[in-house]
Amino acid sequence: MDDCHDALPLHAREGLRLFNAGRYFEAHEELELAWREERGPIRRLYQGILEAAVVYLHMRRGNYTGATRVYARCLRWLDQWPGECRGVNVSQLRADLSRAVAVWTRLGAERVREMDWSLLKPVEWRQDA
Repeated sequence: MDDCHDALPLHAREGLRLFNAGRYFEAHEELELAWREERGPIRRLYQGILEAAVVYLHMRRGNYTGATRVYARCLRWLDQWPGECRGVNVSQLRADLSRAVAVWTRLGAERVREMDWSLLKPVEWRQDA
């Protein structure tokens, strides 16, 4: 996609920084600002990343159903993009989310406190892109 060659706007960069600091709620808010400011198709990438933050936020809060529901929606947004877009390693994000959610679903709602939190990986992105 042509949109992938441009630079990330400020709110998207800040959202990724917050995401990688484990501040998923704040990351969602910043990425939503990037999404609102954008009119082109790239806004769907921002929506996918902000929904990934929501998945992790639900997991951290022990919301089994919320995490699994948002994950399905999140993938619909992320699957539209190539492996890398605007410096974001979209392939790795999809893979990391899938691994974390696979463990989450195997645990089930009754055992979410046993989650291996190291599976909640940061988003890989090139800040110079």
